[in-house]
This record gives sequence, structure tokens and C-alpha cells, in this order.
Amino acid sequence: MRTRRLGRTGLEVSEIGFGMWGIGGTMWLGADDSESMKALHRAADLGVNFYDTALVYGEGHSEKILGKFLKERKERLLIASKIPPRNNLWPARPGTTVAQTFPHTHIIRSTEQSLRNLGVDTIDLQQLHVWQDDWTDVAEWYEAISTLKAEGKIRFVGISINDHQPSNALRALASGKIDVVQVIYNIFDQTPEDDLFHACLKHDTGVIVRVPFDEGGLTGQITPETTFPQGDFRNNYFRGDRKRQVFERTERLKAFLGPEASSLPELALRFCLHPPAVSTVIPGMRSVRHVERNCAVSDGRQLSPALLRSLQHEAWDRNFYASSAE
Repeated sequence: MRTRRLGRTGLEVSEIGFGMWGIGGTMWLGADDSESMKALHRAADLGVNFYDTALVYGEGHSEKILGKFLKERKERLLIASKIPPRNNLWPARPGTTVAQTFPHTHIIRSTEQSLRNLGVDTIDLQQLHVWQDDWTDVAEWYEAISTLKAEGKIRFVGISINDHQPSNALRALASGKIDVVQVIYNIFDQTPEDDLFHACLKHDTGVIVRVPFDEGGLTGQITPETTFPQGDFRNNYFRGDRKRQVFERTERLKAFLGPEASSLPELALRFCLHPPAVSTVIPGMRSVRHVERNCAVSDGRQLSPALLRSLQHEAWDRNFYASSAE
């Protein structure tokens, strides 16, 4: 497993990190705790040292699984979690305030709950789970974060940028208050390349790429006939005619498979790893098979400029999250 520098934090993180939403047990259904533990251990065995969870994932269940796993490992692993907005709205709506989302007391209490769930004294990277850039100069959230740093409860701070809004963090980056950003980036959504990645390089901000497989769409496993368990959020994400649209686009992507990438998941991950600004990519991994397949991509090989130029034409201007929240 190769590592990259997580911006000015100086932390060396594995190129492939472990996204832990899917093993929380809610919204993404079908996870098995026993298999999740096996996947976590296999990831660590293969060199994955970065694990991204959140207080809201399974109402703390994901953090608790990670905490149990950490007690069973001897090596130093890097932990990232997230503070949910107090109003429980994802993404943050325009006009919402820090008082509604991240008041001082809420940030402190949420972090302390995550520390208990994880069974650790310090979280390496604590993130705000939604963001509006006009919050940048509001003192309340930053004072709470500064208190947590001073007490040794967190080391660095990040923001999880609202779905498909990569420019909604540029003020925060320029302020110097943010060490790391987490953003959606994949073959379908290439918009972080427009402004965000350039700003991250300029300000030496770490970049965590989430949703590299477009919630499963870019794995090639979604067909017009695909069904999901009742209560699984993918029923909404792929509602209406979306499964057919995704299927047609991924079928077209198969034309790019060959010596540079032998499968769609491999192509998707190699695409996400090509920008110099990217520090780590965090696919959801709920099985040992997923872990082994994804970790194998961290071998130093890069997609050719010609293939990258071709993939630029596969960008897709749509926001399934925003539509499903309306």
C-alpha cells in the first residue's frame, strides 16, 4: 500500500482508506458485523491506515465497531470522524446558521461521544459533516474546535463538503482554518478539478475523496432490474429511471477497460487517484473481497493522459442527492 501526505497535517495516509458508512447498519443495509470486522483486519494487514467514520453512521454503531477493531490491532492507525449538524439536515441548506448546525456545545458533546464510542483519547481528524462557506468567519464553531485541539481531544479539523458543491469551501480553505476537505469526486462528477483541487494545492489542504463508485453505480453492478432492501437509501438514489441511465453509462465505460484497468471498480479508483491534490480515496468496504480488490489498485500505476482525456467526456451533470432531498 502506497501512502500520500494529507496536506499540511503531515500525516502519511494510505492511498486507499476505509469508508465506514456502509458498515453502520442503517441506510446502507446488508452489512454483517462479523464480516465487517474481517474486512477491517484485512485492510490493516494490507496497509490501510486511514479509517473514516461518523457519529451518525448507525447512530454510533460504525464508531463502536471501529473502536473494537482498534483494540485488536497493535499498530498506530489514523482515525477520522464527523460531527453531525444539530438540525440533522444533509446537505446544509442555504441560509442555515452555525447556531442551527454547529453551536459550540454541540461540537464539544458530539466529539466527546465519538471518543467514547471509539474508545480513544484523541481523534486524528474531526470533521464537520456539512458545510456552508459563509460560516467561515463565524467564531463559534472555530472556538469549539480550538478548545478540542487544546485539550488534546482532536489533532486536525476538516469539513465534509456538501454533495456536488466543491466550490462551497473555497473561503474556508483561504482562511487557513481547515486542514482537510472531504469531497465527492468520481468519473461522473469531475467538478472538483475546476477550482477545489487547485485551491487545495495552493493552501496545502489534504483531500479525502468520497463516493468514488457513485454509490455503486460505477461498479457496473447496477442494472435496470437491480433491487435494494426496503429502507436502503439506494432505493431513493437510484429511483425512477436512474438505474437505466447509470447502466447505459457504465456499459459505455466498459470500452475503456484493458491493460490500464481490467474492471470498472479499478478504473473508477485509478481515476480518483490521478490528481496530485488527492491524499486518499475512501470507498465503502463491507467484505474482505471488497478490501482486497480495492487495495490492489494502490500499486503506483497511473492512467495514461490519453485515457484521462477520454474519461473527461464521461462527466455527468446531475445531482441525485439534491433531487432526492426535494
